[in-house]
Amino acid sequence: MNEKEIAELRRRFRQDKSSITHVRGCYVNENREIISEFDQSLTLSRQEDAEKILAVLRKTLSGAVGRNLLDIEFDTRQVVEGDEHRLLMALRDSRLADQEAVHALFRRVIASLDLAGNYLILLAYDAYDVPYRSKDGQRQDDASDQVFTYILCAVCPVKLTKDALSYYIQENQFRSVEADWVVAAPEVGFLFPAFDDRATNLYNALYYTRDISQSHPDFVDALFKSQVPMPAAVQKETFQSILGDTLEEECRYEVVQAVHDELCGMIAAHKESKEEDPLVISKVTVKQVLHECGVSPDHVERFEEQYDRQFGPEADLPPRNIVDEKQLEVKTPDVTIKVSPERSDLVETRVIDGRRYILIRAEEGVEVNGVQIHIS
Repeated sequence: MNEKEIAELRRRFRQDKSSITHVRGCYVNENREIISEFDQSLTLSRQEDAEKILAVLRKTLSGAVGRNLLDIEFDTRQVVEGDEHRLLMALRDSRLADQEAVHALFRRVIASLDLAGNYLILLAYDAYDVPYRSKDGQRQDDASDQVFTYILCAVCPVKLTKDALSYYIQENQFRSVEADWVVAAPEVGFLFPAFDDRATNLYNALYYTRDISQSHPDFVDALFKSQVPMPAAVQKETFQSILGDTLEEECRYEVVQAVHDELCGMIAAHKESKEEDPLVISKVTVKQVLHECGVSPDHVERFEEQYDRQFGPEADLPPRNIVDEKQLEVKTPDVTIKVSPERSDLVETRVIDGRRYILIRAEEGVEVNGVQIHIS
């Protein structure tokens, strides 16, 4: 699924646009025991309550594609005879009315998810009458030709707030507010089936993780029997490690700067082109930059070998996962310098009298602790 398709579904999670009539779920304590189950009607709930429930569910479709939102693929065997796919289909086709399927999902989530404290498992079913969209992108609400039916699952921590002091306007006085348990944003979740090319794709699901450093592989395996991509934060650390370890003494500032500038340029061009498919790069892109920077063939070959070993020979990576497009960071054990990517040319490294230095060209506007200084 691309960002446009996800945004189209996300806009439905409002009371005036959604056909979600109720939310099923259960409350799980820190000992992984189900304390209670519920099936709450949204049509009979107060408007503010229904809106807050939909807002929590909507967050399961938030974040960046390739970072928080990851495609899960089922192979043909799974779709035909896989127990995990059969369970998801039973939940969708029964509109969450299949009690056995609902409880089976609860058991799988609880057994596989390592989440501290109490949490809620929320389930919602929606039927979306997909508006027809012409080739020029014009939407025609009265010309729908299909209905996209899907389920959404969100696992939300339940956290205890702190005692606080509040001011009550009507009483014109302060009063203490006792600590209470509140539902936090989803930690993990998923949508099934996928909404690819604005149509049903039973061979895919969309998986959500709030923490880009943690993908919860046991949870993904229990629900989808599929491998989840390496977490975005781990991709960045792994790529940085490969670059530094394989290039050795040739891993100069200019080389890392060139890789950073190339990837940031690709991100900017992709954004400007308004291309709907997510941007990914291969090792070939990085190898080309290394060659252009004069890195020796031996070191480039070592980079390729390590890339294949860590990510896979055919692996493509979202560039946003491995570079920060907003800044270039130069760091020593004692000093951190953050540079705008457009002005990375202001920084250079040099050896003077046998000592290594980081030099920053500073013509004007230099401040120290907010005080503008002069360099003479």
